[in-house]
Amino acid sequence: MRILNAIAMASMAVAWAANAQTMDGQMIDHQNLDHAVHMKMMADAERQAQVSRLGKEVMPFSLAATTHIFAKNETGGEQQVVAKAAGDEAQIKLIRQHLLDIQEQFLKGDFSAPTRIHGQAMPGLAELKAAKPGQIAIVYRDIKDGAELTYKTADSKLVVALHNWFDAQLSDHGKDATKGHMHHEGMKMQ
Repeated sequence: MRILNAIAMASMAVAWAANAQTMDGQMIDHQNLDHAVHMKMMADAERQAQVSRLGKEVMPFSLAATTHIFAKNETGGEQQVVAKAAGDEAQIKLIRQHLLDIQEQFLKGDFSAPTRIHGQAMPGLAELKAAKPGQIAIVYRDIKDGAELTYKTADSKLVVALHNWFDAQLSDHGKDATKGHMHHEGMKMQ
């Protein structure tokens, strides 16, 4: 009887694992999944959960109710935060105030907010912290359902740092972030 129970339990575990879902609801075929890929997926999910918890301490708006959009260009790029629900005035107000605060802090060389969320080793962050005042222009603007920061620099090393920083945020924010269309200076993101 114990053997039959053990076999039944093992069969249930295999069936569950074969049909397990990721945190965002997508099905994973565990039977055909490479172990290293699986471990990276687990580490990414754990990192995203940690960033979400820390983000609540720094960002006044709800990560679940907003989307971060990052678009690179040859002089830096644009970071948008928009409410997922069109016309969500409470989130829009919080987004706009936060990005105004972030613009002010970044222009002073204060990158403590992303450091608290993403850690000291966040790609691109050390280079951005080391930039001299005026090396990176950061322009704020209201957009439909949120706000945007445009980062612009003539220093190619800082452009790379901004791109690395955008990529790290895309990875860390997971389903709450998306890549905007890469575009050339003067063209707007879609």
